[in-house]
Amino acid sequence: ELGWISKVYVNPPAVVSHAERIKNWKTVRGNWQAAWLLKAVTCIDLTTLSGDDTASNVRRLCFKAKHPIREDLLKALDMHDKGITVGAVCVYPARVTDAVNALKAAGCNIPVASVAAGFPSGQTPLETKLAEIRLAVEYGAREIDIVISRSLVLAGQWESKY
Repeated sequence: ELGWISKVYVNPPAVVSHAERIKNWKTVRGNWQAAWLLKAVTCIDLTTLSGDDTASNVRRLCFKAKHPIREDLLKALDMHDKGITVGAVCVYPARVTDAVNALKAAGCNIPVASVAAGFPSGQTPLETKLAEIRLAVEYGAREIDIVISRSLVLAGQWESKY
């Protein structure tokens, strides 16, 4: 039941007010800035979604995922032994196995994410979307980033979308 969607109310003046407050927050500096930037790196999905991706491209990406920051910088911050990696490696379903194997060979447990469901347009039948998701999971993806059919959203066809 998606009737609740039509009952959602957004308070535009409150949203604008809160956005202005965020815009005026002071930024962190010094060690705190470095800490926040390092934390941000751990939240990034390092991604390759090129139509000409190859196994070697994916292996290079996985190496970068395990070593996202130069060693000299990590040593300067006394973070060289903390295992800073990105949050995930994201690839097309056809490259999930390459990424899983490369990360396993590198001895790290970075999760592999995969786009699916007709990325980037979402213009594929539901059965095809589900099959693509199942395959990506079967190949070892631990996260699936799906694309919704925007035309259904624009038409307000929420039941069809879900």
